[in-house]
Amino acid sequence: MEQLTLARVEEGRHGEEEARGSQYLTFSAGGQMYGIGILAIKEIIQYGGISTVPLVPEFISGVINLRGSVVPVVDLAARFSGQPTRPTGRSCIIIVEAQEEDEIQDVGVVVDSVSGVLDFLPADIEPAPAFGTHIKAEFISGMGRVNGHFIMLLNVQRVLALDALLSNGSAALQ
Repeated sequence: MEQLTLARVEEGRHGEEEARGSQYLTFSAGGQMYGIGILAIKEIIQYGGISTVPLVPEFISGVINLRGSVVPVVDLAARFSGQPTRPTGRSCIIIVEAQEEDEIQDVGVVVDSVSGVLDFLPADIEPAPAFGTHIKAEFISGMGRVNGHFIMLLNVQRVLALDALLSNGSAALQ
């Protein structure tokens, strides 16, 4: 019964957030700006400590040890364009909570740099385009408008679905 009550409270909060806007962590990967809903972000850590894993798609950089837990790490630039990230001093790993059916899995996302957190009002978010992007439209939850430019707001659950990541390395491309 307690879980049901918490679910209703979260539903109510979600509805209130949509009415007043949503916050997104914005970052660069492969020269493109993206955003992920702040509620899916667990933490941001310094790039490094990635152990490679054999026989996984090239866009899976490997795994890291995050306080005793094994966390898979996905290179978004490699996932979307096939070109791996070249780490710099600004590169980092965003730890995201991805839900796979009833299980929550932490997944690391390698990015070139983190820009900041932006607030988007519902009027500032356009629907995902059916064509014209370098990734599948189902991976985009919307296009956030900022100063006349657009930021792709990612549907993190679809982009980081572990079953899809492991079964089809070319799934990100149209």
